[in-house]
Amino acid sequence: MTTTADTAAPVPTASERPSRRATIVALTVIAGTVMIPLDVTVVAIALARLSEETGASLPVIQWVSTGYTLALATVIPAAAWAMGRYGARGVFLGAIGVFTAGSLLVACSWDAGSLIAFRVVQGLGGGFVMPAAMTLALRAAPEGERGRVMSLLGLPILVGPVLGPPLGGWLLDNLSWRWMFLVNLPVGLLAIWLARRNLPKLPGDRSVGLDQRGLLLLAPAMALLVLGTSLADGSLVTVGVLLPVVAGLILLVGFARHSLRARHPLLKVRLLGNRLTGGGALVLVLFVGGYFSTLLLVPLYFQVARGESATTAGLLMVPQAVLAGLSIQVSGRLVDRVPALRVIGTGIALAAVGYGGFALLLGAETSYWVLVPFLMLGTTGAGATMLPTITMATRHLEDADIPSGSTTTNVLNQLSTSLVTAAVAVVLAAALASRLPALADGGIGDLQALPASARLAAAPQVSEAVQVAMLLPVGLMLASLVVAVGVFRRAGR
Repeated sequence: MTTTADTAAPVPTASERPSRRATIVALTVIAGTVMIPLDVTVVAIALARLSEETGASLPVIQWVSTGYTLALATVIPAAAWAMGRYGARGVFLGAIGVFTAGSLLVACSWDAGSLIAFRVVQGLGGGFVMPAAMTLALRAAPEGERGRVMSLLGLPILVGPVLGPPLGGWLLDNLSWRWMFLVNLPVGLLAIWLARRNLPKLPGDRSVGLDQRGLLLLAPAMALLVLGTSLADGSLVTVGVLLPVVAGLILLVGFARHSLRARHPLLKVRLLGNRLTGGGALVLVLFVGGYFSTLLLVPLYFQVARGESATTAGLLMVPQAVLAGLSIQVSGRLVDRVPALRVIGTGIALAAVGYGGFALLLGAETSYWVLVPFLMLGTTGAGATMLPTITMATRHLEDADIPSGSTTTNVLNQLSTSLVTAAVAVVLAAALASRLPALADGGIGDLQALPASARLAAAPQVSEAVQVAMLLPVGLMLASLVVAVGVFRRAGR
């Protein structure tokens, strides 16, 4: 990454309206950030196809998503250091470049191993994108304009999930899964061109140091925890599972002790001692893990149990994504006006009822007119939960602590998503194996390869397996509601 500003945007004149400058910067960084959530939902719709074409089992192919998410989480803690040292503009340009190059490598992968490895490269670049984008946009905006600018930065949360499923489905059905990543190339190159043209240079300080010990403790801890969960092929009590999980937990404890003692820690773990920050982080860990793990189960149900094409499965998810994005926009403003628990508690309750109802009623022949409204209710609740909870977890921190507090919350959320999604994949694989013993080794990939008549005959068992796996996400959502009541009932606005 570099801070060279040969083509940096000129320093704005005093006569240029600050709001216009802020809008230009926000729209410029959106061109880069939109790829990050887009890639998550594009891949979610393709896991069954990737399992079939690579011959990898579901717990293995899930690493296409888990490895990407884990890489994001691994580098996010270093984002504040990188921006301090190299400048936010340089970090943004470098991160988009790495993400775009990683997309090309993924499209050229030759087996499941190379596919997962190159997705990790994508994640290493993608983890720096959003922190740098937020820094650039907020620095460009006057204090009175920052709410509007943050609403603009929230657009990728809406656009990514809306475009991802139908775009991924159409590419799968008409071209190839490789095109899901090749489409990032023109978007990435456009983002780099716009960034070099429009983003102001925010100089870095090469003397800023990195907490190397903290990074060396935290990164492998997260990797080991996700690895252990992903190796749990139908059983959580094996040496192959317990060894990496226990090692990961030991490293996490070591990181926490180091952070509490270090003068300039990578992350200020002590901030979790604040009731709103620590409690809000726990609510998010429980809820986010549950919510994002459903992005594995719902597309698989549509494609495998119901025999829908990837395009149709993607289109069935569009109304959910639209409502989630709209709910985020409304609830983010509403939490400033009414007691936090009214917004967050209502959001969690809606999500739990939505996904609980979906799980309870799904079957091999259940009408979509019954199932899709429950999913829409669930995503509406999710949108009303996540942004308000993040706001409450960071609102009362001192200015100097906000970057570390928000980054710690982000890291915990990323780790929770990886762990819970991997756990849900294991539960689903075990449920399938118990109901369809002949498919115990190949799982979803073998199901996809079956003739249409055989797959139709297995649809009731597949639906039952998805029902069993859905119990974990819904249970985590209910647990997050209990925690939210305890944390936010006296929090006010």
